[in-house]
Amino acid sequence: MNILFVHQNFPGQFKHLAPALASAGHRVVALGVNPIRAPLAGVQHMLYELRAQADAITNKTPPALKELYSKMARGESAANAMVQLAAQGFVPDVVYAHPGWGEALYVKDVFPRARLLIYAEYFYGAPGGDADFDPEFSQPTRDARQRTTIKNTHLLHALNAADAALSPTEFQRSQHPFWSQGRIRVIHDGIDSDRFRPDTNASIMFGSNAKVMRHSDEVITFVARNLEPYRGYHTFMRALPALLRLRPNAHVVIVGTDGLSYGSAPPGKISWKEIFLGEVSDQLDSQRVRFVGALPHKTLTQLLQVSSAHVYLTYPFVLSWSLMEAMSIGALIIGSRTAPVQELIEHGKNGLLTDFFDAQQLAETVAEALANRPLATSLRSNARKTIVEKYDLRRDCLPAQLKFVTQAA
Repeated sequence: MNILFVHQNFPGQFKHLAPALASAGHRVVALGVNPIRAPLAGVQHMLYELRAQADAITNKTPPALKELYSKMARGESAANAMVQLAAQGFVPDVVYAHPGWGEALYVKDVFPRARLLIYAEYFYGAPGGDADFDPEFSQPTRDARQRTTIKNTHLLHALNAADAALSPTEFQRSQHPFWSQGRIRVIHDGIDSDRFRPDTNASIMFGSNAKVMRHSDEVITFVARNLEPYRGYHTFMRALPALLRLRPNAHVVIVGTDGLSYGSAPPGKISWKEIFLGEVSDQLDSQRVRFVGALPHKTLTQLLQVSSAHVYLTYPFVLSWSLMEAMSIGALIIGSRTAPVQELIEHGKNGLLTDFFDAQQLAETVAEALANRPLATSLRSNARKTIVEKYDLRRDCLPAQLKFVTQAA
């Protein structure tokens, strides 16, 4: 078959699937905006040029309309590139698109006979989701609801046009409109459990004069792409003074940048990272708390291999790969009692759960887990077992994804 992937930051969730399809003998082309870091075997990667926004979009244009127009412009830009592909003789049997940026809007207009698959990552505003979850940063106003309605417009179009869809977790599927859920399969992207595995000999050091951290040390880790409320950074920072008092030999390593991935921007020019660090900085021993920014994947893996306790907090939202990689490595997980985490973590069996907003409970739970070595050993073993048995890339998830794409035609 001819298979076209559409994702502005390809490969994204298709990193393993696209080359696997090429290896199986299909012709695979990928369309995106950003250059790929490393070529994928057998995959032809093409860039499309974003059409400039119309002059009609001004500073007085409502933000929701600006966002909608940006999705339309991206959809038209992607469609123009698809027309060029067709002129060059490439007509796909299957188009697999991530609709989050609007690129799927006009797929059926260019390739009406192609089977359209979409990666249904998230739908905004459903009950039990991220909207209004954290009253400290969001309020259920009419304006907010209207912005969410517009934010979902291109996603609704994709759901309506799609022949089939895929979500990585049951929770993420459940956030989509009820009428669409019957056509959404749940198959996770997959975790390479052969790569992400325990290593008691692992060590890591940040800076030439820094302490070498080993598996035998007490290292508490927190990982997020950006340090912001959506991933519970504020709760974690508020828990640190009590946690450091309870575990006087513990060191804390915080991974993430001070940018913004989700939710509203912080007030003024200061980052969320600095805001919440500022709340507690006078109560912290700076020699025991280290911010390391973004890490290469190999370095992050080494850090998780030496971690004594890994804290993962999130709004009811898209689940992070970092949690599942940490589980595969056999980390001791302390997570938030929120729907996406509860789908993987059973309290007391393969991890521990705490209230997302309760910083004191978080500190006490981490401290108690570190003090109870038999429990920690059991939780670590069962965390890895969960990934190996249910979410393994090569034995479970990738074969299911290949079947989803090839049987769709």
